[in-house]
Amino acid sequence: MLKVGDKAPVIEVKDINNEKVSLADLSDQYVVLYFYPKDDTPGCTKEACSFRDWNAELKKLGVKVVGVSKDSVTSHKKFIEKYELNFDLWSDEDHQLIEAFGAWQKKSMMGKEYMGTVRSTFVIDPKGIVLRVWDKVNPPEHGQEIHDFIKEII
Repeated sequence: MLKVGDKAPVIEVKDINNEKVSLADLSDQYVVLYFYPKDDTPGCTKEACSFRDWNAELKKLGVKVVGVSKDSVTSHKKFIEKYELNFDLWSDEDHQLIEAFGAWQKKSMMGKEYMGTVRSTFVIDPKGIVLRVWDKVNPPEHGQEIHDFIKEII
């Protein structure tokens, strides 16, 4: 997993309009890039709604929130509509961006091991440097946690 001080990788993925996007498109601003396992699942929904509820405050601080999963563009559109999400979701179906950040890891469920996305968040400064990493996330409170951190550093 990337660490504080690392340069954030610039890898193209798709936005909900099926257009190519990357962190290069967001240079000169603070970015909260969060990786999550799957649209419309309990923990991922709580985390997304937490970011939704704090997004106006984060925008006031000049911060762009972007969620990334390996779900399809179609899945992201449904997730955004269902929960009225007010920030971008990027589709990384081949998990290249997820892997580049180190969030694609071995997981286990009911004794079976598999590779998947580890819930994690990165705050990236306007120069593309990682300022903070969360590899353990409390989904319902994560938006406020990010807000409080950003407020401290700006």
